Amino acid sequence: MTQGMRWGVLVMGVALLCGCSGMQPKAWQRGDLAQPEMAWDPDPVDAAIRQHTYDSKEAASGSATVGGGGCGCN
Repeated sequence: MTQGMRWGVLVMGVALLCGCSGMQPKAWQRGDLAQPEMAWDPDPVDAAIRQHTYDSKEAASGSATVGGGGCGCN
């Protein structure tokens, strides 16, 4: 590879890496881009109920490494 070709590859690589760095959505575009399906928990109430049930079951049965139940007695 010649010296000029190396510089050309280097310049093209930098241009490709930096080309999309300034393409952040504007504040008014974020509402259009955000979709409910993309949320971690689309239904926060349902997620809170599931988490509460999970926590209650885990606290009552104890952990896999710690003996005792959720009542505080070991």
